[in-house]
Amino acid sequence: MITSLITDLAFILILGAIVTILFKWIKQPVVLGYIVAGFLASPHFEYLPSVNTEENIEFWAQIGIVVLLFSLGLEFSFKKLMNVGGSAVVTALIIVIGMMSGGFAIGHLLGFSHINSLFLGGMLSMSSTTIIIKAFTDMNLRAKKFASMVFAVLIVEDLFAVLMMVILSSIAVNNSVEGGEMLYSVGKLAFFLIIWFLVGVFMLPSLFNATRRFLNSETLLVVAMGLCLGMAVFSVYCGFSLALGAFVMGSILAGTSYAERIEHVVAPVKDLFGAVFFISVGMMVQPQVIFDYWSPILILSATVIIGMIIFGTFGMLVTGQTLKVAMQSGFSLTQIGEFAFIIASLGMSLGVLDNTIYPIVVAVSVITTFTTPYFIKMAEPAYNAVERILPKRLNFLINRYSTQASSESENNSLWSSLIRRYLWRVLLYSIILIAIVVVSQQFVQPWLYEHMHQWHKLIGSAITLTAMAPFLLALSVPVSKKIERNRLREAHARIDVPLIVMSIFRIIIASAFVVYVLATIYGVAIGISVGIAVFVLLLIAFSKRVGKRLNNLESKFLDNLNERELRRSGKNNNLVSDLHLAYMQVGHGCEFVGQRLMDSNLRKRYGVNIASIQRGTSTIPVPKGDTRIFPGDILGVIGNDEQLQQLLPVVEAEEQDSAQSVKASEFRLTNVQLSEESPLLGKTSASANIRNQYSALVVAIQRGDEYLKPNGEVAFEPLDIIWLVGDPKIINQLK
Repeated sequence: MITSLITDLAFILILGAIVTILFKWIKQPVVLGYIVAGFLASPHFEYLPSVNTEENIEFWAQIGIVVLLFSLGLEFSFKKLMNVGGSAVVTALIIVIGMMSGGFAIGHLLGFSHINSLFLGGMLSMSSTTIIIKAFTDMNLRAKKFASMVFAVLIVEDLFAVLMMVILSSIAVNNSVEGGEMLYSVGKLAFFLIIWFLVGVFMLPSLFNATRRFLNSETLLVVAMGLCLGMAVFSVYCGFSLALGAFVMGSILAGTSYAERIEHVVAPVKDLFGAVFFISVGMMVQPQVIFDYWSPILILSATVIIGMIIFGTFGMLVTGQTLKVAMQSGFSLTQIGEFAFIIASLGMSLGVLDNTIYPIVVAVSVITTFTTPYFIKMAEPAYNAVERILPKRLNFLINRYSTQASSESENNSLWSSLIRRYLWRVLLYSIILIAIVVVSQQFVQPWLYEHMHQWHKLIGSAITLTAMAPFLLALSVPVSKKIERNRLREAHARIDVPLIVMSIFRIIIASAFVVYVLATIYGVAIGISVGIAVFVLLLIAFSKRVGKRLNNLESKFLDNLNERELRRSGKNNNLVSDLHLAYMQVGHGCEFVGQRLMDSNLRKRYGVNIASIQRGTSTIPVPKGDTRIFPGDILGVIGNDEQLQQLLPVVEAEEQDSAQSVKASEFRLTNVQLSEESPLLGKTSASANIRNQYSALVVAIQRGDEYLKPNGEVAFEPLDIIWLVGDPKIINQLK
């Protein structure tokens, strides 16, 4: 068994390496090479040996999905999801409804039954997260604005997929939708997502900070993968997918200051198992099925591509995105992937799905995976074409709508901020209280009944209410601050009524929890009569004592949630007066990359001081002036708020797209001989500023048979031969 496992893995990786090198040579996306390699390694290609056991590859592919989703979570924190959440939810809803309706209609046209058409619509409505991640990575698009919007839509689609599977299962078994079961599934999903989020944000940043000195790259990789797989397993135990648990853990870790390091150490694991996943997709290609059902496959592939472009673009436009971002997003979603296979497997296990649909969907998935990189590249030319033919008035209306929507989202009124905080507090504390009640009913009270039968009701209710007390208080206290209420009164004459209604509603919810706990133990009559009295006593007894501790808990939660941002800005790391210590990671586009500290003039230009430089696992405390700055360095910067905010975008700047288009073949060692009229005569390699003006590096100065070192002090003379590394086309300008 072990030998077979290693043999299969070795075979597909060697074959994958050969094919992907070939695809890189012909300048094709690597993901397509993996799919071709998978087909060549499958039993359907008879001219090469095939894998011994396909279940082995499926095992490695599942790990690939988990690591890919974990890596996505590391780059897409809960904070980012909340920032684009409204747009993502609306867009995903439009796509799912539109594609399900289109798939259902196409299924009937192709002669499929009612239930088969319904399952087909579900399969066609889910884009592939893993394929899009890989395509964006290969094409260097992950930092683009539309990429973050697409990732948000994909995450929401994954959440919708869980709900869709419940609905389809209910229809298949009962021939109707069980509303109670659907609501239970949605509530269960929301409950566990929030509990994971709260526990993770409270515990993990503190754990990392406490063990900071032990976390080298090796240990950090083990810890990160352990957390990833542990959460994935726990997710399955709770009734959800491995991928969802992995993504949640990545999103939690994305808010910590270790996110970049974890992403770096996990990258090789992600690349390895991600390759195996895409190879496994290629192994499912069956030429005979494609030949027999070529017409439905082409029709469904066209439906996916056209439908995703239309509904994805429309959804983004509705939520206020520009036409360019909307079209780039729509063109990126033109494929189906792993959830289509999961929904198809569900239909087959329930015995309601025709056996021919699964291989057809696999073929559609492979075709749309092949075309995805090309449609992503086509997005901008398509936008340019649409912009040219679009009536000017319609284009003006779209741009004005986008600008107004953006302005409204960026300049939320005080009321919006207050209501949002109110709803989040009610939701979060209600989830925590529900969790306490569930733990009490499932574990505490049965244990007390077994060991303290006579007193189990009294002790159980006392323990439960004591644990709930601080959160009941937090749910009851006002969410508005005095300064906010004063500002609202200045803007609106009548604000007391809605604030009072909001307060009464919170108190009713908090009282309901107390009544419910006592009613389940002592009965409804006693629960209602005693519950309200107990709640009032809790408010009186705990209000002053718990209030301060509650504020500390909320502050710690917010600090942990924003730890990564606070570390970059230094706002939570006050030194003296208004000076803070912030930690900024040097980007590849930083203007002083490669310079010495003394040459960067950071103190003179920005008024800051560099206290330390962390490079990998080593730290340079109080670096000297001749220490050079390199991409990936983490600078410990001391300054005030204004100075740090001014410096932050400069330090973390990334390269522009134009810099990434330079080919390695255009960058080589060459030489230039100086004439009598050369403008470089009398200048040194430093004063001539060759590095910045010509994007070239002076390697040596040949004077006769002697080679001089360009140390910034040697002046150029006539007939000197300068050896440089750079683009010969640009260097030739020196002649």
